[in-house]
Amino acid sequence: MELIDISEKVNTIIHENAVSSGICYLFNPHTTAGLTINEGADPDVCDDILKGLTHMVPQDLHYRHLEGNSPAHIMSSLIGTSLVVHAANSKVQLGTWQKIFFCEFDGPRTRKVHWKIIK
Repeated sequence: MELIDISEKVNTIIHENAVSSGICYLFNPHTTAGLTINEGADPDVCDDILKGLTHMVPQDLHYRHLEGNSPAHIMSSLIGTSLVVHAANSKVQLGTWQKIFFCEFDGPRTRKVHWKIIK
């Protein structure tokens, strides 16, 4: 499990689409991953988020799903699979410490994020 900073990729999309003012909708089409915005300055925050999630969602609850990744499905539901971010002056408008993270709960896997810009 890991939280992957995708802020610069989102900034690149916004810049390439010359968004002076608008929104960028991000959607993760995977059932064992999520998207979130949180602090990106201290990497311990990401570790603490994962630690908290694994504490809330036990790995050994004798889940019925045969693939064995039910905790990842639950974490995806808790975190969510989409975000809407404000874009202005060709970049995402985040708080001082904020970053956009792709949350991998069942990796490593090949993943993608869909996006739509509304100007």
